[in-house]
Amino acid sequence: MQAIRELYKIGRGPSSSHTLAPERACRLFVQEFGNYPYYVVELYGSLSLTGKGHNTDLIIQDTLPGEVEFKWNLEWKESFPNGFYVKALNEKKEVEHVWTVFSLGGGSIQVLEKHFDFNDEVYPEKNFNEIKTVLEKKQWDLLDYVLFYEPNILSYLKEVILAEVHSVSNGLRSEGLLPGNLKLARSAKDLFELAKGDERLQIMSYAYAANEENASMKTVVTAPTLGSCGIIAALSYYLVVDQGYPVSTVAKALAIGGVFGNVIKQNATISGAVGGCQAEVGSAVSMACAMLAWIRKENLEVIESAAEIGMEHHLGLTCDPVQGYVMIPCIERNSQGIVRVFDSVHLATTLRKIKKGRIDFDTIVETMNETGRVMAVQLRETSEGGLAKFYKEPEC
Repeated sequence: MQAIRELYKIGRGPSSSHTLAPERACRLFVQEFGNYPYYVVELYGSLSLTGKGHNTDLIIQDTLPGEVEFKWNLEWKESFPNGFYVKALNEKKEVEHVWTVFSLGGGSIQVLEKHFDFNDEVYPEKNFNEIKTVLEKKQWDLLDYVLFYEPNILSYLKEVILAEVHSVSNGLRSEGLLPGNLKLARSAKDLFELAKGDERLQIMSYAYAANEENASMKTVVTAPTLGSCGIIAALSYYLVVDQGYPVSTVAKALAIGGVFGNVIKQNATISGAVGGCQAEVGSAVSMACAMLAWIRKENLEVIESAAEIGMEHHLGLTCDPVQGYVMIPCIERNSQGIVRVFDSVHLATTLRKIKKGRIDFDTIVETMNETGRVMAVQLRETSEGGLAKFYKEPEC
């Protein structure tokens, strides 16, 4: 499994696959080859279908230093379904350099023509059962496990928590319309003000705040994606601001959530284009469940059970963003997701006092992976099915 640092990335919204990953790849492309007067970018898969709604072209244009020609295509010959070619052209408009970029989900990329260290595997274990075997053998807890392989990770995760808190704080203060043709009004500030004495609604407003920042191309955190950024952001804000936990403690909890996110990423997917929204919101809920259970000092059995429950009840969730924007139903799904976190941890804590769990975490990840594989492509971030198909513009 890759480093947990690769799971949490601070960057601009609205989509980790559609903006953060292309921006990252184009920046590395320029670092590798220098500035060129002309570029051609050919986008494929969901990048082609929903790239304009996600502002993929705008962020690539902002990143590449020359004139950019875009080509939008549905099919390509490469093995991964979501990606693009970026080509550098000289003054004669002759192609001099080409990269084939896969957008893997969560802002992660793979370039066929070049190896990057961030693609290296850091953790030798492949699933959660293997991790549990190591913990038992070495008498470690989950934090010991992370710090053995990434001894300097906590300083970075503190930065991530601060970015999470900042995104919620900014979102709670902001008003107006979100960008794009939907003309959707921000709701976080009003929700927060209406939530006096209603803690559940208050926490939901935190998710709204982070996701509305994401939709506005502001700085947020992949946790594990930008489409699902509001869930762990809401939990982090709640723990730091409302409950008074030190940032350092919440950073440790984030490391615990990262273990479960890594297992999902390794054995299934965190990409909505590959596995549907179960891979984004479902993964974020699962990770946040592990965080909250750890913060509450629950044992490993409860932590795993909470993470399993969090994922299990998002199986089959489709990715169907209306008009390709990360707004409807994405923002509301995040607000529901953070409520599911608290319910899942409460249920796991109670159930494990009564009986052993039948479904382990690896089984639910395998199930999610299979569910994503058989899900119709129209329901995997193409905006050709689900709510994206049946949504009707309100009459003026």
